[in-house]
Amino acid sequence: MVPPSFELIVDRDANGVRIDTFLERQFRNYTSWRLQRIVRAGGATIDYALADERDRVYLGQRVAITLLEPPDKLLPPEPREVPVLFEDAWIWVVDKPAGLIAHPAGEYPTGSLANVLQHRLDERTAARGLMRPGIVHRLDRQTSGLMVVALNYVAHRGLAACFETSRVAKTYVAIVDGLIGPDSGVLDLPIGRTPTGRQVLMSCRADALDRRPAKTHFKVLRRFDRHTLVVARPVTGRNHQIRVHFAHIGHPLLGDEFYEAHGAIKPLRPRRSPDDTAAPDEDPSDIETGYALRRHALHAIRLEFPHPVSGLWLEFQSRLPDDFRATLDQMAFETGAAREPGGLSCAAGA
Repeated sequence: MVPPSFELIVDRDANGVRIDTFLERQFRNYTSWRLQRIVRAGGATIDYALADERDRVYLGQRVAITLLEPPDKLLPPEPREVPVLFEDAWIWVVDKPAGLIAHPAGEYPTGSLANVLQHRLDERTAARGLMRPGIVHRLDRQTSGLMVVALNYVAHRGLAACFETSRVAKTYVAIVDGLIGPDSGVLDLPIGRTPTGRQVLMSCRADALDRRPAKTHFKVLRRFDRHTLVVARPVTGRNHQIRVHFAHIGHPLLGDEFYEAHGAIKPLRPRRSPDDTAAPDEDPSDIETGYALRRHALHAIRLEFPHPVSGLWLEFQSRLPDDFRATLDQMAFETGAAREPGGLSCAAGA
C-alpha cells in the first residue's frame, strides 16, 4: 500500500515550534520519536525543501509529510455502537452509555469510549490510526450522557480553552437518597482528595487534601417516598463533584459505589472470584439498589458550548436511559403518583 501523504499549513499557535512537535499535534497516534524517524528518512518537506528533524516551522509555511511508518501508539479499536448526536470535521457529540470509561486507565486498559471511537475513525480514513479521538472532558464510568470529543488538534485546543474558561454549560439529572427540603439551592463547598489514599476519592470535609472551590446549582424536580429527583448544574468541574456535594449534605446518589452521607466513604466491596457465576448480561460492578438502576443515578442530559472553530453556540439534549426511566417509574408507582415524573420533560431546560 502506498504510504499516505498530507500537506499542512502552519497556524499562529504552532509558530516557532519544532517540526516533530508540529506533526505530533496533527497525527496524535504518532510519537515524536516516530515522526523524527520519518523526517530523518526524508519523509517531510517545509515549503517544498527537504526538512531536517531540528527544523522549526513558522506561520504560513507548508509542511508536507509522507507517513513512511505506521503509528506507534494506536488505541486498539473496538467495535461497539455509541450514539453520535452531532458530527462534523472537527468534533463529535456522543451519548455515552453507563459502564463505559472515557479512556483507558487503571483497571480498564481497554473497552473505553476512546477505543470505540478509534474504531469509528479508522472506518473513515484511508489508513488505520491517521486520526485519534481527543477526550477533552470525562464522565465517570457509570455516569451516562453527553460528551463532546475533538477530532483534531485545532478542535482539541479550542474545546480545552472553553472548559478552562467555563464557557461550557453542563446539566445533569440525578436521583438522590432522602427528601431534599428546599426546592432549589447552591452547594458552594470546596472539594479535595480524601486522606485515605484509596483510589482517587473526593471529599468536602475539612481534612480533605488540596481543597479547591466547587459550586453546584440544583433544582428539585420530584420528591418520591424515599428519594428526590434533581437537576444539577456544576459551575466548576471537580472530580465526582455532583456525587460528593449531594453526599456531603446527607443525600448521596442512589447506587453510589463510594460516597455515603456527610462525607463517609463506603467500605470496599469484595471482588468476585473468577469461579463466580453471573447472568450473561450482569456487570460485576452492578450495585444492588432495589430498582432497575444498578449504578449511581447520574445522567448528563444537556450540553452547551461554542463550536471550537466557528464559534457558533451549540446545544444538545439526551434522552434518559431505559434503566433511569424504569427506576423513576418504579418510584412513582410506590409513591402513588403518575408514572411520568412531573417536570421531567423540561428537566434539561429548568
